[in-house]
Amino acid sequence: MMEIITITNQKGGVGKTTTAINLAAGLGLEGRKVLLIDLDAQANSTSGLGIEKHDIQYDIFDLIINKIPIDKVIKKTKTKNVDIIPSTIQLAGADVHLSIKREEDIKIFEKPFRGIEQMYDYLIMDCPPSLGLINKNALSVAKKIIIPIQAEYYALEGLAQLLSTISLVKKMFNNKLTIGGILLTMYDARTNLANEVKDEVQKFFKGKLFKTMIPRNIKLAEAPSSGQSIFEYAKSSKGAEAYKNLTKSVLKWEKENGK
Repeated sequence: MMEIITITNQKGGVGKTTTAINLAAGLGLEGRKVLLIDLDAQANSTSGLGIEKHDIQYDIFDLIINKIPIDKVIKKTKTKNVDIIPSTIQLAGADVHLSIKREEDIKIFEKPFRGIEQMYDYLIMDCPPSLGLINKNALSVAKKIIIPIQAEYYALEGLAQLLSTISLVKKMFNNKLTIGGILLTMYDARTNLANEVKDEVQKFFKGKLFKTMIPRNIKLAEAPSSGQSIFEYAKSSKGAEAYKNLTKSVLKWEKENGK
């Protein structure tokens, strides 16, 4: 059974795309087949896995708005066992198209994904920094949510609204939706601030904080410019070690699901 994971936070710059790429790559290295879906018009997951704009014939907008078959939209990547549905700036207009649809047409991902359940073990959705219709649709089909939170001031700002949206989607569309974990990113254990944020997050999300903290790491910042995951770019770095540990935590969910 394909596990669908949505990586979301309406705040920008918290490590959503870094986490999406490197969790996908980590799972791929563990022999799992992964489909990464880039739901951000900035297309950072797309470029971060080495997909060039001129190589994209169809993107996620074509899948959800123009109804192009999913097999024509999926692209192979150089990362082991990882495919991607790319994004382009075209996606910026998707919310306008979706807003005129009727309520019963909101679950835009249900039909496209029906044909790929046997092809992939994991489907990872990299969401844009907003609480728009794209995010709500992603939540409507996901089983688990990973929420990256930056270890800085205002880390929890706006999270009440995100949790409210999650609760609403769960009630109306997807009663199987759960928060898989809160991921603290850009963490520097040497600073009082990072540890204060960690304590605050632990209190706010009792039992949901991943033991793995993603450190501030220059190699993590450099890797996207090479179109590679951290495992390909700097496999011995602290960033690679952290995402390897996160991958192990996610794989534990398989045992919980009886896989």
